[in-house]
Amino acid sequence: MLYKIFKVEDRNLEFKHTPVMLNECIEGLNINPDGIYVDGTLGGAGHSKEIAKRLSKKGMLIGIDRDEEALKAAKENLKEFSNVKYVHGNHDEIKEILEELNIDKVDGILLDLGVSSYQLDERNRGFSYLGSNELDMRMDQTQSLTAKDVVNNYDEEKLANIIFEYGEEKFSRNIARNICKYRAEKVIETTDELVKIIEESIPKSKQKDGHPAKRTFQAIRIEVNNEIKPLYNTARKCIELLKNEGRLCIITFHSLEDRAVKNAYIDAQGKCTCPKDLPYCVCGAISEGKIINKKPIIATEKEQEEKANSVKVWVLGQDVISGQVITTDMLTQQVVNKNYVPTNAIGNITVLDNYALEDKEGNEVITEYKNNVATLYLSKDNTKYELKQEDSTGSYYIEKNRDK
Repeated sequence: MLYKIFKVEDRNLEFKHTPVMLNECIEGLNINPDGIYVDGTLGGAGHSKEIAKRLSKKGMLIGIDRDEEALKAAKENLKEFSNVKYVHGNHDEIKEILEELNIDKVDGILLDLGVSSYQLDERNRGFSYLGSNELDMRMDQTQSLTAKDVVNNYDEEKLANIIFEYGEEKFSRNIARNICKYRAEKVIETTDELVKIIEESIPKSKQKDGHPAKRTFQAIRIEVNNEIKPLYNTARKCIELLKNEGRLCIITFHSLEDRAVKNAYIDAQGKCTCPKDLPYCVCGAISEGKIINKKPIIATEKEQEEKANSVKVWVLGQDVISGQVITTDMLTQQVVNKNYVPTNAIGNITVLDNYALEDKEGNEVITEYKNNVATLYLSKDNTKYELKQEDSTGSYYIEKNRDK
């Protein structure tokens, strides 16, 4: 598939989108001024503008969005920057998009999942349960499947499953049953028709937690835009595309997104499963990245009120020893002469004996112990690293000491 490098004439566009958790994302990306960064959900370019401000002329920003209106607005918002490429595409196909741009690895990727405030405000797009508008909900207006197709053509069981799984709606079967009854008499064409059916399907006493149609609309939107099924694989692809010391930041808004991203990060981080008494690793565990924050970053109270009370930022990064990724998994460890001694470093560091390590190129890593804390020096360039403890597990990992 060929991806469209998007170009439009400069014009004023009203695409309002206040970037959520902006500072947390910029900090999480740890921006290299000369690096290549991808905003896989460009939107109105709120996050991207702050990334672009921090890039030098050597740096590059690639903005991807499936919504052509978003791309037009982003180009207007970023018109002062000359090192930005705009791509009409889906972030689920980020690997293929970068291949077409002849880019192998990048320094950072940002994904802001879900629907934008602009899309919700544009009532004719059908994302909002307020007002009377055509049932559409397509982020990419060039695709064929719409919310109207889902509501009128899916059978009752499939509808119920989608509303339950993607909307976590307890009354999914009632809603699906009533949708099928209604459409047997008349095609459901507008959002207010669907809202009325949903309201009649949920007991009044249970309609206290926000708008009764909120969960069902979310479920249908997710189905139309295939937001959840590819998400785990997309996160794994993004991790594979990171350069050494690269960062991936993903903003999630509900538990389904949380689960997919969390599982992808945990699986990418990997874990040595060898018994702790073995002198070296035999399980062949490989790590692709290290989860930077033990828990996802939660939005401030103000942002929770304005956006969503469940918004989170998940950050995963790559760290380097002599050009090789190593900090993505924790080191197994044992106690020798009252000192903590690493017996395996996942990746390309190999244990020579109790106190000596070497990297793939044979450069010795000098290990110094003080107060049960190991400091590692790579003999090739005397770069300093520290063996740090992960409090939650008691195991260890290597982290580059940037101040040395």
